[in-house]
Amino acid sequence: MQTRKIGRTSLSVTEYSFGTAGLGGLYRECPREAAMATLDAAWEAGIRYFDTAPWYGLGLAERRVGDFLRDKPRDSFVLSTKVGRLLHPVPEDEVPDYSYVKALNFDATYDYGYDGIMRSVEMSYARLGLNRIDILYVHDIGGYTHGAAKNAVYLRQLLESGLKALEELKSGGVISAYGLGVNEVPVCLDVMRQADIDCILLAGRYTLLDRSAVAELLPLCASKETSLVVGGVFNSGILATGPVEGAHFDYMPATEEVRTKVAAMERIAAERGMPLAAPALQFPLANPQVASVLLGTAKPSSLARNMELTGRKIAPEDFAAFEPYTLVAPELGADAVRV
Repeated sequence: MQTRKIGRTSLSVTEYSFGTAGLGGLYRECPREAAMATLDAAWEAGIRYFDTAPWYGLGLAERRVGDFLRDKPRDSFVLSTKVGRLLHPVPEDEVPDYSYVKALNFDATYDYGYDGIMRSVEMSYARLGLNRIDILYVHDIGGYTHGAAKNAVYLRQLLESGLKALEELKSGGVISAYGLGVNEVPVCLDVMRQADIDCILLAGRYTLLDRSAVAELLPLCASKETSLVVGGVFNSGILATGPVEGAHFDYMPATEEVRTKVAAMERIAAERGMPLAAPALQFPLANPQVASVLLGTAKPSSLARNMELTGRKIAPEDFAAFEPYTLVAPELGADAVRV
C-alpha cells in the first residue's frame, strides 16, 4: 500500500488506516476474538497505520491494539492515540453509558493541560504495553463537544500549557507528531491560527457529502503543511447504506434533505457502475493534504469489503459530478457520540 508523509515530519502513513472505536465496543459488543481477527485482516490488507484512544471502550481498544501490535516489528507500523481525557476506575455498576458496550470499569474526565496530557500519555503506554507512540491527537476539544463556555476554558488549557507538553514530547523523541482529533472545523482554525501542528484527524468534515473543511481549513493546512487524516468517510453510515429507512448522518437519523442529496449521489454512482461507497472511500485522497483515510469496523468481512472498493480507481474528474449535492457545515446534535 502506498504511503504519504505527515506534515513536515519524517513520518509516513499508509493511505488507508484502521480506526479502533468499534474494537472498544461502540454501539455493540466486540468480543476479543473478533477484535483480533479484524486487526489481523487490516494487517493482511496492507494497513500499517492504526489509530486508537483511551475513550474507545474506556481503555479496551488501547489494550487490544497493543496486544495485537506487540509482536510486530516496531518500525513496520505507525500508531496514534489521543489525549484530553483521563480515565479513573469506578465500580462496575457505575460505568456510564457512553455507547460502548462492555467497556472497562472506568469513567473519564477532561484535561487538556500540561499535567493532564503528560499523565494521559503515561497511562496509554501502560495500557498499550508498547514502548513508542508515533502520533498524539488532542481528542474532542471544541464547541460541539463541550459547548462554547466550557470549551473556552479547555481551549485556554490547551493553548497555555497543553501544547507545551506536546511539543516537549515531540522534541524529546517520545512522539513524532501531534495534532487534533476532532469532528469539527472551527476548533481546528482556532488552534492553527495560534500554533503549528503536524496533523488533524478530522471525522466527517471532508467527505463526498460534507465539504465543511474546504473553504478555510484545507487552504490553511496547505499553507502550514499540516496533514489531514480523514475519518468518518461514510458520515455515520449513509454513504455506505444509501438513503434507506433508518439511515444515519452525523450520529443521528438523516433528515429528508440529506436523504434526498444522497439519493442523487447514489444515482450518479450507479450510472458509473459502482456503489456509492467506492467514491466515498476514495474522495479524500484526491487532495494532496490528506495523508490517510481512516477505516473503522469490528468485522473482518466489512474491512475486506471496503478494501475491495479502494482497488477500483476513480478518476478525479468523476468526483466533480457529486459536488452539486454536497453539504457545508451541518450542525452536530446534542446527543451525538463523537469518536
